[in-house]
Amino acid sequence: MPPAAGPDAAEPSPPALAPLPGIVRIGYGLGSFGTGVFGAVPGLLLLFYLTDVLGVAPLVAGVVVFLPKAWDAVANPYAGSLSDRTEHRWGPRRPWMLGGALTLPFLFAAMFAGPPLTGGWAALYVGGMYLLAATAFAAFQVPYIAMPAEITADHHERTRMMSWRVAFLSFAILLSGGVAPLLAGQSGDDEPGSVNGYRFMGVVLGVLLMVGMLAAFFATARARTVVPAAAGERSILKQLAVARTNRSFMNLFGMYVVQAVGAGAMLAGVQYFSTYVLDDASATTWLFAALVLPSIVAMPLWSRAALRYGKRNAAFAASCCFLVASVLMTSAGHVPAGVVYGITGIAGVGYAGMQMLPMSMIGDAVAADAMVTGQRRAGVFTGVWTAGEMLGLALGAGVFAAVLQLTGFVSSDADSRVPQPDTALTGVLLGFTLLPAVLLVISMPFILRYDLTEEKLAELRDRCATVPAQTARTLEEAPADDDPRMAEDPRMEDPV
Repeated sequence: MPPAAGPDAAEPSPPALAPLPGIVRIGYGLGSFGTGVFGAVPGLLLLFYLTDVLGVAPLVAGVVVFLPKAWDAVANPYAGSLSDRTEHRWGPRRPWMLGGALTLPFLFAAMFAGPPLTGGWAALYVGGMYLLAATAFAAFQVPYIAMPAEITADHHERTRMMSWRVAFLSFAILLSGGVAPLLAGQSGDDEPGSVNGYRFMGVVLGVLLMVGMLAAFFATARARTVVPAAAGERSILKQLAVARTNRSFMNLFGMYVVQAVGAGAMLAGVQYFSTYVLDDASATTWLFAALVLPSIVAMPLWSRAALRYGKRNAAFAASCCFLVASVLMTSAGHVPAGVVYGITGIAGVGYAGMQMLPMSMIGDAVAADAMVTGQRRAGVFTGVWTAGEMLGLALGAGVFAAVLQLTGFVSSDADSRVPQPDTALTGVLLGFTLLPAVLLVISMPFILRYDLTEEKLAELRDRCATVPAQTARTLEEAPADDDPRMAEDPRMEDPV
């Protein structure tokens, strides 16, 4: 068991509260340009690529999309624990970020640049490459998300970092979501959206992915770790047990995972929605532009709203905004395309807050945990968080695929397009609109139970400055509610 932390372990020093250099904030944000490409493109095109280019049945394709992300539920917490334990002159996180940056781009390209297979064999190959790519992604993403809670103790500085991160993430989604379908259509032969087109897309975006990830690695060299990371548990069950001790984190986690399922369903359905509801496969590019451009504009507005009204209230408002847009989208097919793009813009405003605010709030929850325990366990929390996010997105795509299967969607390959029955067209519309709306409603109670405000963080910091930090606790060593120590140490009242 580690030795008890000293009195100053949980008290931020003045340098920890000082503003970060601009190059660190911007460079950190650039990492999301790379991760955004990997997060957006498979979620957007992989299911459609399998069912409409490689001839894979919808349910099988849904399994192919889901299983590699389910593997993240194991790989991500391990990545967090391993980076927590890493001792290197570059810091505990950056060596893993470099490893991910040098492997993920090649595996991403290989997902789409495979041998000429169709049906079950194609599903097996794509699933294998996706599994390896998800592992490389975990090596980069988990340490990357853990950095803000370790390089600054300032509540608002984390919000500024997240603003840069989400801005680059939105740009990456706009670029990959708008350009990827166009690249997939440039096949080199006269068949748009063919296997050759997807191969070309995979290679081009793989290069962009590497550029963003390496930029984050080099730019964050100037960041200093405020508190060294504590050695985390490698057991996924024990990591989940650690996360469950943080009430604020669990409420935030529940909200974000449920919303990720809805976002995953909508993302997987965009190409189907464009092709079969709007009857224009190229509309995917315009839908993404209509979603992401307003989200970029809305970033500073949500940041100001969080400062004025609190992060929880701003996150609730953002979710409501996206919910309204999802319901209005059911009118697609009966209103002009311009109206659909306008509704998508409303969704983009809400999406900005749904992405930016929770990422800032998790930094607060992790910082509060460090104050209470005297340990820096950011890798554990972000490993669990990233696993939940990826699992939610993949589950959303899997649920959308199941809707296609249940409503009679017929798969085809690039050489033989098949007309779809009316039931399948209805399934595409409802899976893209009402399914995400229902999931947003389910997420609302989690948002309302989150109560870690700036004032509560300040109060907790003051209390931790006068009370010695408690000895690092494992699950077995944690006191029960009736343990006398709960009365002796005011910091053990579960403030987070």
